[in-house]
Amino acid sequence: MVGHGRRRQVDRSRWRQFLTVGEHFGRAADMAAGSEYWNAAGVLIVHAAVAMTDAITVRVGAIKHTGEDHGAAADLLGEVLAIDADGKRAIAHLRAILEEKTLVSYSGHVYRREDVGRMSRHLARYQAWAGRYLVP
Repeated sequence: MVGHGRRRQVDRSRWRQFLTVGEHFGRAADMAAGSEYWNAAGVLIVHAAVAMTDAITVRVGAIKHTGEDHGAAADLLGEVLAIDADGKRAIAHLRAILEEKTLVSYSGHVYRREDVGRMSRHLARYQAWAGRYLVP
């Protein structure tokens, strides 16, 4: 699958596992932010968004992204769903979170409350949209 990043088939029944992982990352991000561990909170927000994306693509398409380029996970989401205007806005929120990955994780940039607040708002908006695909 040249140009599509790395992917693998996943049994659709596992979507809830990915959702649970995403929920755990989200709660852990809140805990880290509560302790003012801003970079840790940011990293956990990135992972929460990725796991939620995996939950959707597994449930809808029985496939998930497996590579290092998480932007390709957003591309995959757009391939497995019929994306309307709301979906385009949601994917923009997802991409905004994913664009923070390197900066928050590896750059040595010290995140602050404002940075995590911005990421949290993107995550909340993405989660609100994603919920329509993740209702049991």
